[in-house]
Amino acid sequence: NMAPNVPAVKLSNGYDMPIIGLGTWKSKPGEVEEAVKNAIEVGYRHIDCAMVYENEKEVGAAIKAKIDDGTVKRKDLFIVSKLWNTFHQVDLVIPTCKKTIEDLGVGYLDLYLIHWPMAYKENAGMFPADENGKTLYSSVDYVDTWKGMEELVKMGLVKSIGISNFNSEQVQRVLDVATVKPVNNQVECHPYLNQKKLIAFCKERVICGAAYSPLGAPDIPWAKPDDPKLMEDHK
Repeated sequence: NMAPNVPAVKLSNGYDMPIIGLGTWKSKPGEVEEAVKNAIEVGYRHIDCAMVYENEKEVGAAIKAKIDDGTVKRKDLFIVSKLWNTFHQVDLVIPTCKKTIEDLGVGYLDLYLIHWPMAYKENAGMFPADENGKTLYSSVDYVDTWKGMEELVKMGLVKSIGISNFNSEQVQRVLDVATVKPVNNQVECHPYLNQKKLIAFCKERVICGAAYSPLGAPDIPWAKPDDPKLMEDHK
């Protein structure tokens, strides 16, 4: 059961991140457990999770099964999760991360990301909205949230921290306050949205990029019926 040689990228703090990861967004409980088991079986070592996907317990069950049957050890895996928008308040960062670690049953995370640069109102569900369905925001600034992220590293709960869906100005604002630097910025990236400028900007600052929806996300919630479909594009 030797781990296959998945190429890795060296993060700025010296850790290796396998370059191919399994995303678990929109994977239904039940399905996701099988998917993660199969992925680990065929050689995936990087599993990308998030609290808002509401399936971390199932992902955790699959990881546990593959560790218990000797396919992998915890240290062979690179487990990523993300802090959801309703938990940006500094005092919520640690308990929220601990809950993810507990649901996944992995002891620690290899990488924890701020999922989005905006904060939603606390304690009103995952998608707080007023009676007209308009999103309710919180005034927490993500540069303050970052201080909570740094605590996670100091506590040993998380090996690396990063960001997701941050533009260049937002990346720079984090760097200006960071004592523990973000190692990664995970953004939508595929041939229709190549993010060349943002990736170059991050690279200059030794932050690697991670691409989500690399196949063009045909079922992304904001897709329109007449949007071009990357996987059907013969050009």
